[in-house]
Amino acid sequence: MPRSILATVHPDALRHNLQRARDCAPDARVWAVVKANAYGHGIERCFDAMRSADGFALLDLAEAERLRALDWRGPIHLLEGVFEPRDLELCSRLHLWHTVHCNEQIDWLAAHKTQVPHRVFLKLNSGMNRLGFTPAAFRSAWARLNVLPQVDEISLMTHFSDADGVRGIAHQVATFEAATADLPGERTLCNSAALLRHARTALRGAQNLAADWVREGIALYGSAPDFPARSAADWDLQPAMTLASRIIGVQSLQAGDTVGYGSAFAADKPMRIGVVACGYADGYPRHASTGTPVLVGGMRTRVVGRVSMDMITVDLTGLDAEGMGSEVVLWGRSSSGAVLPIDEVASAAGTISYELMCAVAQRVPFAAA
Repeated sequence: MPRSILATVHPDALRHNLQRARDCAPDARVWAVVKANAYGHGIERCFDAMRSADGFALLDLAEAERLRALDWRGPIHLLEGVFEPRDLELCSRLHLWHTVHCNEQIDWLAAHKTQVPHRVFLKLNSGMNRLGFTPAAFRSAWARLNVLPQVDEISLMTHFSDADGVRGIAHQVATFEAATADLPGERTLCNSAALLRHARTALRGAQNLAADWVREGIALYGSAPDFPARSAADWDLQPAMTLASRIIGVQSLQAGDTVGYGSAFAADKPMRIGVVACGYADGYPRHASTGTPVLVGGMRTRVVGRVSMDMITVDLTGLDAEGMGSEVVLWGRSSSGAVLPIDEVASAAGTISYELMCAVAQRVPFAAA
């Protein structure tokens, strides 16, 4: 009999969250961002629920091939562009759209032999200082691309560094507007945080940030991009993944008894402890400390002691009906309908939801709800 742990992907939640992007930007087209194997959810498992997206955005050519193998014939955007000249051959064969963020990529395009010109997205470094042309170099890069027979349409893009925080996006919007003034081409600016927090405001301003294309990433999977300021429920997002297991052992403790490696937790009163078939080898964060929330039988309780490779221990005190075989939800939705947001678990472990989603180990079986 296999271990009880199971990761479940919820297609209805993906559809709902995709619709939330359309609600926020009704006149824009939506990229469903599926990089990192759909944020750990699995491209193939998510594809049918995301088919209503206008396009898919990702990083890896292998993932683009997987989407084409699923018979997706719409746009696919390589968010970081190509990594070497020969990648352009696959872009031509698979009809991929791709970002251009440096002069080397323009050089590779100029040397590329293709029958069909490429759709490219010229990226502006508007302040994040990762990828993209500086404002001073942006128009020169656009002019170089514009004369290449290998290039068809040039779209314009940037990425916000502080859409989820107090600094906001105004400084980067101003930089983008100045650098792209009077240039033709579609725009894509909004990531999940900008889409939820700023798109409607921007629609009333001079620059329509939600015009043309928006990029829905973490919100598509049911996580709030600005947690803890707002929760997934605040944004009406639903969890797209549930990681669940079961109690495989129960211990009764007296005051002073300790739990797990390093005796990191000591009981201050009589307690019941449940042992759960889940550990850091399954992708559960090792740094989840005592107090990290879990659901047992749909009721909220806490992790106690250290996370080990294959097990965690949880507090069953007061949950008299729960014991061997009881359902434990590490994040997501319980069979009773109770929800444990992944953002809360990530915060307790000192990380973010993105990491937890992407870290679910290969040994964990997946299913679709």
